[in-house]
This record gives sequence, C-alpha cells and structure tokens, in this order.
Amino acid sequence: MSAREHPSAEQPRIAVVTGASRGIGRAIALRLAREGRHVVLVSRTAGPLSEVKSQIEEARGRATALAVDVGDSAAWQASLERTIEQQGRIDILVNNAGITRDNLLLRMSNEEWDEVIRVNLTSAFIACRACIRAMMKGRFGRIVNIASTSGVVGNAGQANYAAAKAGLIGFTKTIAREMGGKGITANVLAPGFVETDMTAGLGEQVREGVLGAMAVKRLGTPDDIAAAVAYLTSDDAGFITGQTICVDGGLTMC
Repeated sequence: MSAREHPSAEQPRIAVVTGASRGIGRAIALRLAREGRHVVLVSRTAGPLSEVKSQIEEARGRATALAVDVGDSAAWQASLERTIEQQGRIDILVNNAGITRDNLLLRMSNEEWDEVIRVNLTSAFIACRACIRAMMKGRFGRIVNIASTSGVVGNAGQANYAAAKAGLIGFTKTIAREMGGKGITANVLAPGFVETDMTAGLGEQVREGVLGAMAVKRLGTPDDIAAAVAYLTSDDAGFITGQTICVDGGLTMC
C-alpha cells in the first residue's frame, strides 16, 4: 500500500462535512477531528462555522472552513474543485446539509419542492461526482449520505423532504455498485428523532407519541449519529457498502 492510501499522522485523511456549523453536522465534524481527520467544514453561515473550526483547533485538531451555499450548484461545484486542488485529495465525504419546507402536498408550492430537492439531494450529487474523482486516484473513499427515516417510511407534510431523502438512498446504492471495485464505499445513515433545532419545536403530545413508538425511550443526540459516521468512514468499515442504517432508537426497525 502506498502512503497515499494510508496517510501518516502528518498527512491525515481529508474529510468534507456539509452542514457542519450546527446540530448533527457539527457533531460529525468534531468527532472526525477527534479521530485524526483534517475536516473541511462546509456551511453557508461563516460565523458559526468559524466557531466550530476554532473548537477543533483548540483541541489540536485540523480544520478548514468553507462558507458556501450548497444549494447554489455552480458555487458549490467551484468550491469543491478549489478544495480538492488545495488539499490534494478528498478521502471522506459526509453529505449532511439539509433543509425543511414542510407543507401538505396539495398546498406545497413548486418553490418549496425545488428548494428542498436542490439542497438535500442535488448538492449531494454534485459533491459525490467531484469527490469520487479525487478518491479514485488514491483507490480509497468513504461516502456517508445523511438521509432520514422520512425517506424510508414517508411522513405526512414532508413530500419534498421525504422524496429528497429517499432519493439519497437510491443514489447511494448506485454509487456503491459503481465504485465498490475502486476502494470506495457509500452508505446512508437515516436518523430518526434527534435533539436538534429541527425537533426543538415538537409539541409535548407529539414527543410522547414518538417516544412511545421507540424501542429506546429517548430521542437521539447528534453524537449518536456522529459515532455511526465515525465507524462507517473508518478503515474497519471497508466491507460495508450500499447500506441504509437507521439510527433511530428502533422507531422504524428498517
């Protein structure tokens, strides 16, 4: 094996994490940095992104901040190309960035549909296409796309969000089939209800209903998701690809 395939401590694996300024993305970035990765933090909000970068560096980790809106396809593509040129390679890609524009199907506008598909699905396509080219050169790559249990079982009021997340699942399986022989794995994590800004507004009745349906009687934490990402992006997970793993406390049993 070459040094490129097994980077040294001086040349850690390069990990790109989108939506890294808060919530699940922030937890993933911090965990990968603790695992010794050089993390490229991606978010459209520069201020919070700088805070995560500082936190990583204070713990003697390595990070680069990249403020870009992944929903802007041209800007996102250009930013990825510059990042690959600057870093020399990309080893790990975690597509976590996502938005919601919830509405009942008959009330959902074209704009609400298009925006969610663009940010939650198209941005992952652009990132995977760019990064896979870099991964192929080193014959190593770990791709983890963060979907949702909504993409597995559907959810009323989330036709756009569920479609984007279900699309990620099919997209990821295709990558796994195309790239498995080149040392690149691709998997999906489908979180259930996790304590983030997105779930902070759950009413007490809804929260009780969710907990009642779960085998593990608590909401998840961003660290629960980050731990699963850490494993799937490790050298130890080289025989796992094309899988959808629901990290949901047994809510769906998928």
